[in-house]
Amino acid sequence: MTDTQNLPDLATEIGHHLPFLRRYARALTGSQQSGDNYAAATLEAMLTDATVFDRALAPKTALFRAFHQIWVSSGSPVDDASDPSTPEARAQWRLSHLTENTREVLLLHSIEGFTTTDIASIIGTSADEAQSLLTIARTEMTSAIHGRIMIIEDEAIIAMDIRAIVEEMGHAVTNVARTRDEAIQLARRDPPDLILADIQLADKSSGIDAVNHILKEMGELPIVFITAFPERLLTGDRPEPAFLITKPYTEEQVQSAVSQAMFFASTETLRA
Repeated sequence: MTDTQNLPDLATEIGHHLPFLRRYARALTGSQQSGDNYAAATLEAMLTDATVFDRALAPKTALFRAFHQIWVSSGSPVDDASDPSTPEARAQWRLSHLTENTREVLLLHSIEGFTTTDIASIIGTSADEAQSLLTIARTEMTSAIHGRIMIIEDEAIIAMDIRAIVEEMGHAVTNVARTRDEAIQLARRDPPDLILADIQLADKSSGIDAVNHILKEMGELPIVFITAFPERLLTGDRPEPAFLITKPYTEEQVQSAVSQAMFFASTETLRA
């Protein structure tokens, strides 16, 4: 039975963390819709039974632990696609061969900033095991697939840093664009396998506009967005990115987001 007296307090505790649960869920599943469905199922479970939210833990840790329980109870699904020639089927095949819990641990640490102790609480293991899974994850994800990446970033120093990170991972950088129009022209000339894009560009144009125009011409590609204000793009009210890095970012965040995105051939796009 729902503990209705605790609902207002619970809503206050988790409200600030919901955008980041959406980010994690989307990166984990590879799409906005699927990720948001899992986040919603987590909230429904807590409304049905408030004990799902472990008040002995920090609120964000307790929220992500509740999500993990829903995720695991569903079988952490990797769908068997009927057509093995599709990008989606190939992505799912790769996912099925990863060590259990490695993707979860990698995202929880590198994107959401949890310590290995927090991760242990979330997934129900020891801190030592969480650290071991993190080491395995870094090896599996960064070496699994390489591709050609286009960077859309107006700040030269940041663009150089991102380029160095992805090239060190083994990816090739096709081009670096500073504006919407330049990005479109360069993508036409040298089509990438993945786009890593800032939201606000040098001439006040939008990285979202650039990406959506490129996708209309080229079809679906995995996209990683970078923004200083991730909560503005994690409301669930419109099509939003599955892979989102917060500025200021870390090297590991870029590595993790790019590696995850490479596993998924279709990524939700944004309306301008």
